[in-house]
Amino acid sequence: MSHYSHAKFVLSAPDIRHLGADQGVEVAFAGRSNAGKSSALNRITRQKGLARTSKTPGRTQLINVFELDSDRRLIDLPGYGFAQVPVEMKKKWQRALGEYLQQRKSLKGLVVLMDIRHPFKDLDQELIHWAVNSKLPVLALLTKADKLKSGQRKAQLLMAREASLAFCGDVTVHAFSSLTGVGLENVEQVLNQWFGLPSKQDTSDIAPAS
Repeated sequence: MSHYSHAKFVLSAPDIRHLGADQGVEVAFAGRSNAGKSSALNRITRQKGLARTSKTPGRTQLINVFELDSDRRLIDLPGYGFAQVPVEMKKKWQRALGEYLQQRKSLKGLVVLMDIRHPFKDLDQELIHWAVNSKLPVLALLTKADKLKSGQRKAQLLMAREASLAFCGDVTVHAFSSLTGVGLENVEQVLNQWFGLPSKQDTSDIAPAS
């Protein structure tokens, strides 16, 4: 059984002051509002309704906390850069995002989700540069990999991996599909490392979980 299938929703917070104790290990998920963040979290945790998915990008305007156990948490950060919401509201939750990333001591890794067809846009790059400057490891997750044929997917992945070298930091790049499970094992290996959880010895021949 996956370490992540035990995840349960604990709370939604407008800012870090409402998040609870800053201890243990947190891994945060961030991305543009249309990058498929909620779908990815649901796939990783094997729970269809854990993170709210919406036809309207940008519905996640709070910091959502999902607990794995008493010391480990997945954090769903507000989406950025796309949502059709009032400017004041956008500013408010962009501020909450910035505060969390800069001040939260239990944050041990950042997953930045990007549509595989449009990786490393300006805001994505800003976020990754910030993480690298803060000595935080980054998993750049190229979502919606099922939208491309195998050859195109490999080409995009190679191109993105080459582009990631410019950040001069601990940046891992993997392709991922919440629909088919492509890349799921790779994501789990990175998360296990950050959370200090045991990894499977060899997952290369294992089919994606349905």
